Amino acid sequence: MNNFKALVQWLKQAITDKEQFHLGYAAESSEFVRFNHAKVRQAGQVQQASLNLKLINDGRHADLGITLAGDPELDRQRLAEGLQQLRETLPLLPHDPYLLLNHNAWQNHNEQDLPLPDLAQVLDEISQAAAGVDLVGFYAAGPISRGFASSNGAFGWHQANSFNFDFSLFHANGEAVKASYAGHAWNSAEFARRFQLAREQLEFLGRPLHALAPGEYRAYLAPAALEEIISIITWGGFSAQAIASKGSSLQRLYAGEQHLSPQVTVDEQVSGSLSPAFSSEGYPRSDVRLINAGKADGQLVNSRSAAEYGLSANGASRDESPSALQMAAGTLAQADILKQLGTGLYISNLWYLNYSDLPAARLTGMTRFATFWVEDGEIKAPVSTMRFDDSVFQLLGAQLEALTADRELLLSASTYGQRNTASNLLPGALVKRLTLTL
Repeated sequence: MNNFKALVQWLKQAITDKEQFHLGYAAESSEFVRFNHAKVRQAGQVQQASLNLKLINDGRHADLGITLAGDPELDRQRLAEGLQQLRETLPLLPHDPYLLLNHNAWQNHNEQDLPLPDLAQVLDEISQAAAGVDLVGFYAAGPISRGFASSNGAFGWHQANSFNFDFSLFHANGEAVKASYAGHAWNSAEFARRFQLAREQLEFLGRPLHALAPGEYRAYLAPAALEEIISIITWGGFSAQAIASKGSSLQRLYAGEQHLSPQVTVDEQVSGSLSPAFSSEGYPRSDVRLINAGKADGQLVNSRSAAEYGLSANGASRDESPSALQMAAGTLAQADILKQLGTGLYISNLWYLNYSDLPAARLTGMTRFATFWVEDGEIKAPVSTMRFDDSVFQLLGAQLEALTADRELLLSASTYGQRNTASNLLPGALVKRLTLTL
């Protein structure tokens, strides 16, 4: 943080009276381990930091990414070169009619420094848990830092420790169980429980496949399966721009024409999450209730949507998607899931989802990994890959029977360029009817 503050102070002295700046900071110190056949195949560490400099002058603005070296003198030189490059670029650009700057000198500081486990301990626990099984996985852990400063005096700092172990267990027949364990603090007992559940599901994959005809079936969607549905909804579903331009998949929900089950309450829960409480545009972020007891409530508004549609910006990202989404828990106990399901499908994962009818929030996709046929509360056999086609207004509306009392924290496993801070905290969902089409 001290290096970032020093660069901010230098930049304040370097700009002219007519210029304004936004300076974003992103850094990580990460451990990465890849597993194959339950053995460590690749291990390494990544330390990196970068800036995003936005220069504003007379309604024009331009951005530039700068990689930091960790040497104060060299970093100041790179920032100075970047500033000059943007000064030369701005006269070539048109005025931006939707540029809406936040002139408030807000301050925000948040450090979540729960200690992460020693890597040797993690590797030992994974090795013991995976004895005798074919495991493929990826472990990433370490602190992630984000910062923001503006020429108006705003300053934000966010740092949080996290880990994410994303893994699959493979059966000799080629089938697999996919699972993950992620969070702020490693709990050995919870990891052992998650891994044991995956082992138990792996055993069932050795049974002959149960053939299913297309039709409607009771189904339990595990948190990872529900995440796939929620994730596609967030592609514009809660976006102020998409809602205003009638392009949101939840348009009918926000218009009051449709509703979800009263059990469904969804929040963008920034507080306590891995995501910073400020945006790259320089707006503070607070918690937003998006769906309240099945009815539309708030929406995600960035500065451009605020300027275009006369709304109040609430620190949403450029694409106005949630980055710390939480769905309220229900009352279904983990031990009662199969009993309550009775006869139907236990679905651990979904994939290849897309809209089959966006205005109707209708989705199509495939079952994936560890989907089982359940009879009288007992898993009987794995089910071959099937395609479903159903509406969110049905799955999380009239057909939603129960949500689990336990929720699972699912962190983004993306490491493209840098580790991602997005997360979903979700229960499992028991639905009365899921439509399989083939």
